[in-house]
Amino acid sequence: MEEKNLDVIAYCGLCCLDCHGHTGKIADLARDLRKELRQAKYGKFADVIAKTPFGKPFVHYPQCYDLLGAMVKFRCKNGCRDGGGPPFCKIRQCSQEKQITGCWECSEPEACEKLQFLVPVHGDAHLRNITTIRKKGINGLNRGKRNW
Repeated sequence: MEEKNLDVIAYCGLCCLDCHGHTGKIADLARDLRKELRQAKYGKFADVIAKTPFGKPFVHYPQCYDLLGAMVKFRCKNGCRDGGGPPFCKIRQCSQEKQITGCWECSEPEACEKLQFLVPVHGDAHLRNITTIRKKGINGLNRGKRNW
């Protein structure tokens, strides 16, 4: 059976369509907020208010503005299979070396140390997706509830 939309399923089982980097929504909001802050000359306001007792957190405004700039750059238009995602991804490298479609074709993804990279952000979402793919295929994952 031919699986549709494999290109949006990463080797680890996560779906690119659920990623904030792929959707671009957060990057767009950060870009728009930076534009509004520039137009309002908010940096000058932050400099002044930071000198007051109740405005001390504004001393961090430059770092906040820089962080928004980094968020703008965190955009991934291509999926994992099309050159997107982290360039250092050991999961992608492993799957490509083993010539498998994804971790769901591996014998023991639950014990894989490479997948531990995902746990701090995704918990066990990738493992739940891998289980779904094994039971229902890529199409089943795309039609049902995906975990992120």
